Amino acid sequence: MVSSSSRRRGIALLDAIVAAVILGVALAAIIGLANQAVISQATGERLAIAARLADEQLNLVLARGPDSYASRFKIDDACDAPFQDFRYQLAFTGGGSDVYRVVCTISWPTGSGDRSIAIETMIAPRVGDDPDPDRRPAAAVERPQ
Repeated sequence: MVSSSSRRRGIALLDAIVAAVILGVALAAIIGLANQAVISQATGERLAIAARLADEQLNLVLARGPDSYASRFKIDDACDAPFQDFRYQLAFTGGGSDVYRVVCTISWPTGSGDRSIAIETMIAPRVGDDPDPDRRPAAAVERPQ
């Protein structure tokens, strides 16, 4: 016959084993959630960078005029450093005396293939014959990474 003291020790050991298993499962779930949070944060950061780069390209089109932009400037190229992993592509439709439909697509490589965003806007042609001034800054612009 087993004494009640031995039975209590056996139940305490079983409780400790069950608690360790539950703790292990909980830690594995927490680590998985932390990993998912890091991946989501990195994806969000890349999307924010892509949105800023698309805005920059569309502002260049706006400043220089959409009517002859494609004949004077590149419409498909890698972005400037430090964002050379990103590529932009501009597409123009419409025009003449009407507004232009401009689509800017920014793409970048990921571990599971390429990813991209596209932003579309309408831009009116430039009025007047003023030449496009040189708008380059005197010193290099430091962009946050």
